[in-house]
Amino acid sequence: MKQVINKIAAVLMAFVVLFSTMSFSFSEHYCGDYLVDSALFSKAESCGMELQKPSPTKDCSVNKDNCCSDVLTHIEGQSELKTDLSNLSFNQQVFVASFVYSSINLFEGLEENIVPFKYYSPPLIVKDIQVLDNIFLI
Repeated sequence: MKQVINKIAAVLMAFVVLFSTMSFSFSEHYCGDYLVDSALFSKAESCGMELQKPSPTKDCSVNKDNCCSDVLTHIEGQSELKTDLSNLSFNQQVFVASFVYSSINLFEGLEENIVPFKYYSPPLIVKDIQVLDNIFLI
């Protein structure tokens, strides 16, 4: 049972390390106020309504705002896994030391098994209860 719990804890800790170091990017494409496409790890596809570049003419120029917009959310993962314990304050060091000490002593077994009823004899049987209640093992 203890080995199974250790294996489960090891797998969970491996996933924690994996997901804390992984970077994610989430891309969304809006056309006006409506979400057209969203993508994880890649660029979202456009709706095809982007403005065309007008032909350069001196007589006519029309400036029109683009109705489409792209939103890119980037979540950066942790790059340094080794933590330095010398940066901890004194109170934090005391807490870590007391936590480790209490955790180690929590699972420590006794040197010998103590049986609390070792020196006590069972009570004397005055009457046989099985005969009184007519309960017999067959």
